[in-house]
Amino acid sequence: MNNKQLLMDCANQMHVNLTEEMADQFMAYSDLLLDWNEKMNLTAITDPREVVLKHFADCLSLVPYLELDENSSIIDVGTGAGFPGVPVKIACPDVEITLLDALQKRLTFLEEVTDSLALSGVNFVHSRAEDGGQNPEFREQFSHCVSRAVANMSVLAEYCLPYVQVGGYFVALKGPDVSRELEESKVALEILGGVVKEIIDIQIPYTELAHNLVIIEKIKETPKQYPRKSKKISQKPLA
Repeated sequence: MNNKQLLMDCANQMHVNLTEEMADQFMAYSDLLLDWNEKMNLTAITDPREVVLKHFADCLSLVPYLELDENSSIIDVGTGAGFPGVPVKIACPDVEITLLDALQKRLTFLEEVTDSLALSGVNFVHSRAEDGGQNPEFREQFSHCVSRAVANMSVLAEYCLPYVQVGGYFVALKGPDVSRELEESKVALEILGGVVKEIIDIQIPYTELAHNLVIIEKIKETPKQYPRKSKKISQKPLA
């Protein structure tokens, strides 16, 4: 099957409803990603089929578990090449989404993507994650924060939970063995105002890829001293 059919079949198996138009948007996104990747480092995955499976399908695995409504707003912290934020936006066109990244040239790429795909309701924030989390414009302003960033849960939670409203959710894509990491992050989550609501095993169709979707509910405000500066977060994770 071609890559468009592969994506639609993957989505169907993961209970994500993709229209033909959405699938076409994903194919255009793939073309732009691989074209821009020749000029700047956006992804190590350069085979179009692998882009479909390891980027698009992987990110779409979030969608059935986000519990979005007309008032939902999502921030993707450390979005990079737009993962998982842009795939979520394509599949959920009515949701307001904010893409935050510390590198302006990545956001320039994402602006072209959203223009080319005619996506509306997408905002771009050029900021380090810890600075944005202290900015009143963004702090505790979102119903959902999503992240595919590679960091342990204590670190990732300190970067991401400050963006989430009380009653909202931080959703992280983590590796297949997340139990120890979550055990070690219990104190951090308690300090930051989060509690693990659900851990979902995800299998990506047509691959041997598996990961865990960790859904953390924000049950109280994050104390104002968090997030700390990046150096402190990485050198002295909350524990």
